Amino acid sequence: MKVLETDRLILRWQTVEDAPFILSLVNDPAWLQFIGDRGVRTLEDARNYIVNSAISYYERYGFGFYLTELKEGNVPIGICGMIKRDTLEDVDIGFAFLPDYRGMGYGYEAASAVLSYARDVVGLKRLVAITDQDNHASGRLLEKIGLHVEGTIQLGNYPEESKLFAIDFQPAAQ
Repeated sequence: MKVLETDRLILRWQTVEDAPFILSLVNDPAWLQFIGDRGVRTLEDARNYIVNSAISYYERYGFGFYLTELKEGNVPIGICGMIKRDTLEDVDIGFAFLPDYRGMGYGYEAASAVLSYARDVVGLKRLVAITDQDNHASGRLLEKIGLHVEGTIQLGNYPEESKLFAIDFQPAAQ
C-alpha cells in the first residue's frame, strides 16, 4: 500500500516480497554500527523480520517504517517512517538507506514527507528521534527537517546513551 509520494520517491508498506532488499539493508555496515544487529541472516529471517516488525506496526498503529523506493524503476533504496517504542513516550521517526543512495537528498525528501504526514495525517503533537551519538549524518538530517537535540537518553538494552531529538508541532492557526 502506497502511503506517501514525493517528487522522486514512493513510500509504501513493506511486504514479505521485500525480503531480499531488507536482508541487504539490515546487514549494511552502517546499519550494524548505528542501529544494531537484528540477527537477520537469511531470506526467511528477513521475511520474519518484516512480518514481526513492519507489518505488526502497520496493524497495531497504522504506521511504521515504509519501504522507500525510487519512482523511476521502483528501485528500493531504504526505509523511512515512524514507530512507537515501548521505551519512549513519543512516536519516533527513523530512516536508513543503502550506501549508493546516501548523500543524494533522498533521506531529506523521505523524512520531510514523513514529518508532514506525522503532523497533518496522524495528528501527532510531537515527534522524536534517537541516534547513536556518533551518527552525525543522521543528526544533521534530523536538524535539517526541524528537530533539535533535547539531550541524551538510555534506551532499553542499548549499552550507550543515545541522542534524543524532538520537534513540537504548533497547532494550526484557526
